[in-house]
Amino acid sequence: MPQSDAIASPLPSQRPTAFRHDAVFYRGEPDFVPAVLPFVAAAVERDEPVLVAVVPARVEALRSELGHAAARVEFVDMQSAGRNPACIIPVWNDFVRRHAASGKALNGVGEPIWAGRTPQEVAECQRHESLLNLAFADAGPFALICPYDEAGLPPEVVAAARESHPHVVEDGKREISSCYQGAAGIEWSDRRPLPAAPEHLPAQTFSAADIAPVRREVEAWAIAHGVEPARAADLALAVHEAAANSIRHGGGGGVLRSWTADDAAVCEIADAGALCDPLVGRSLPPPLSVGGRGMWLINHLCDLVQVRMTAAGTVVRMHQRLGPAA
Repeated sequence: MPQSDAIASPLPSQRPTAFRHDAVFYRGEPDFVPAVLPFVAAAVERDEPVLVAVVPARVEALRSELGHAAARVEFVDMQSAGRNPACIIPVWNDFVRRHAASGKALNGVGEPIWAGRTPQEVAECQRHESLLNLAFADAGPFALICPYDEAGLPPEVVAAARESHPHVVEDGKREISSCYQGAAGIEWSDRRPLPAAPEHLPAQTFSAADIAPVRREVEAWAIAHGVEPARAADLALAVHEAAANSIRHGGGGGVLRSWTADDAAVCEIADAGALCDPLVGRSLPPPLSVGGRGMWLINHLCDLVQVRMTAAGTVVRMHQRLGPAA
């Protein structure tokens, strides 16, 4: 059984002194507000910045319960901002940056996984949850709680939350998670195999001379398979950036595969490079830095981006939904 960390309240009302990352378990929609409201209300009472990133229906439920105090809370539509889970850490980076000079403790509620997420999205959300512990290890006093609906999510998703959060809150108790994996969870998620690409898929090798044709060909292919033209152009630019990274860092070239699956156009770039920074693409490099913007751009152009290490190198898989933008 987990050991209690001697904090009696499930959502402590005192000022956090360092980064704190808790999974908060609740059971169904009626239980969401009672599970989260005390944390948000306590932060408002202490006059500390608080940002809530959840799906729109839960934003409205919290606004209603907070009343006038809702004006002192920042709300983000997680369904939009976190469409690609790789774009969630930038939301928190921006929150931390904007309030860094205030000297106040920071507070956040982030629910990246909800019923309706695809299995691929859930896998990237789980990687995101592990990466949070690395991204904000030195952020100072910042308390972030991540609600998980035990009634609406598969048991294995709830179990994974115990592995990516140092503490869990359930049944009125905040406890150390005995399943927490720490840095090992990041390494495991970076090497977790992606679902296999379709068999007998044509593979297109490329080098520096092929960059421009690859971009044009991907855009035309995506439009032909039902991606809205502007978003097909975004996907083509993302593939261009991934190919450019392969040329610079992956041995001078790579392999492109494209297919459609689960109502999305999928493009995959594989090369012989190594993934050195698991947080690559989750923070925008300084203006004068050389390089580093490719993965940031890729993450913000696509509906879903998956990056994995393999025995042969690195794979970047980019998804763009078919049809018009959601």
